[in-house]
Amino acid sequence: MQELVHFIGGKRVAGASGRYCDGYEPMSGATISRVPLASQAEVAAAVESAERAQPVWAAVSPQRRVRVLMKFLDLLQGESEVLANLLAREHGKTVGDARGDIQRGLEVVEFAIGAPHFLKGGFSDSSGPGIDVYAMRQPLGVMAGVTPFNFPAMIPMWMFAPAIACGDAFVLKPSERDASVPLRLAELMVEAGLPAGVLNVVNGDKEAVDALLDHAAVKALSFVGSTAVAEYVYARGAANGKRMQCFGGAKNHMIIMPDADLDQVVEALIGAAYGAAGERCMAISVAVPVGEVVARALVHRLVPRVKTLKIGASTDPEAEFGPLVTRAHLEKVTAYVDLGVSEGAELLVDGRGFHLPGFESGFYMGGCLFDGVTRRMRIYREEIFGPVLLVIRAADYSEALALVDDHEYGNGVAIFTRDGGVARDFVSRVQVGMVGVNVPIPTPVASYSFGGWKRSFFGDLGQHGPDAMRFCTKTKIVTSRWPREGGEGASFVIPTTR
Repeated sequence: MQELVHFIGGKRVAGASGRYCDGYEPMSGATISRVPLASQAEVAAAVESAERAQPVWAAVSPQRRVRVLMKFLDLLQGESEVLANLLAREHGKTVGDARGDIQRGLEVVEFAIGAPHFLKGGFSDSSGPGIDVYAMRQPLGVMAGVTPFNFPAMIPMWMFAPAIACGDAFVLKPSERDASVPLRLAELMVEAGLPAGVLNVVNGDKEAVDALLDHAAVKALSFVGSTAVAEYVYARGAANGKRMQCFGGAKNHMIIMPDADLDQVVEALIGAAYGAAGERCMAISVAVPVGEVVARALVHRLVPRVKTLKIGASTDPEAEFGPLVTRAHLEKVTAYVDLGVSEGAELLVDGRGFHLPGFESGFYMGGCLFDGVTRRMRIYREEIFGPVLLVIRAADYSEALALVDDHEYGNGVAIFTRDGGVARDFVSRVQVGMVGVNVPIPTPVASYSFGGWKRSFFGDLGQHGPDAMRFCTKTKIVTSRWPREGGEGASFVIPTTR
């Protein structure tokens, strides 16, 4: 069994707290690692390492900082297949999906390479008599990130790449469920030329997160996880004067209009609902057919497709999705399916009790499909985060739009239609942060910012894109005048441009 470590000051550091948790291989159920859970003192050591390294790193020109990211890209691409297999082994997603996890992270690194453009500031000549005004974007200092289990490569890179490009130092607290890939990313950054201490990784649980939230040297923190924890993290960090961005849960709907191509809809819906076993914050978990004719036709096509989903080991190239991340999470998702049945929803396809031959101890669940769901049911109100799709029928477009707008989550939504007027109206009016038109998972490309609305996001600035550069920097405005010989007398009125 492998014993994992922290990464502090540019080197691997063994855990010293005496507290550990087990790491699993979801496809077999085997225990494969022990993960150290950092103490407050270990977190403080990581923060202090970042605090020492940051001023020197900030003094490096932006062009030279991003050259490190360019070298990191080369190293990571050369090792991507090894990392994809490691990620799949620890998380449970298929190797093909793990490759996508890494690639989406790389795309944000590529975007961060453009940081010199975003850090230029601005200049206004002669804003007043002999007065020039200019803006400077400067690093915040030490930043921190707490990342979830479902994207152990992508989301760490979403967080640390812009911060490092902007001249900040970073302390990453990845999920303890699949910690090996984040550790390796930090090592590759040092191999690419990043000075020791600029990027640190501490494994841990709530004690480590609280230590980051309470440490005075941490100026900003980004979090991705459940809404309940996101709200707690946001409140505690903000109370300590930190800049915060906290991403929570989701209940993403797909609206299917009567004119939609149902063959296209079904394939889009199947991939968006069941890919990665539904363990994505942008997964479609609610299908909303508009009108009974569409609803009946949609369900008729979905049932056989869900029943024939190819569920397999993470290493199976033909598998459409693999196991859930832990046995505890499998039991939680199973309990939601039990709840849906007790609430009166019609379970058209039951994936409970699925066993994969040769992997009987793995954390598997087959695809589940509910019809007859109502907005009052807990399975509709709450995030399940598993391979469970709900069908909730709407009589017309207005009712479908209201369903989305009335839900407490506002992360992502999609509409499938051939009517440009309907699509335009939907995009304009829907109260959700990321919208897809005939696109089932509308995660923005790296040059746009990622972020939901309502209780899916606590904060002001999203991840990657222009928001990331704003989140990782502070603005300084300089008003400058060089008076002539002799100077001027004192003025007791507020300065103006007159």
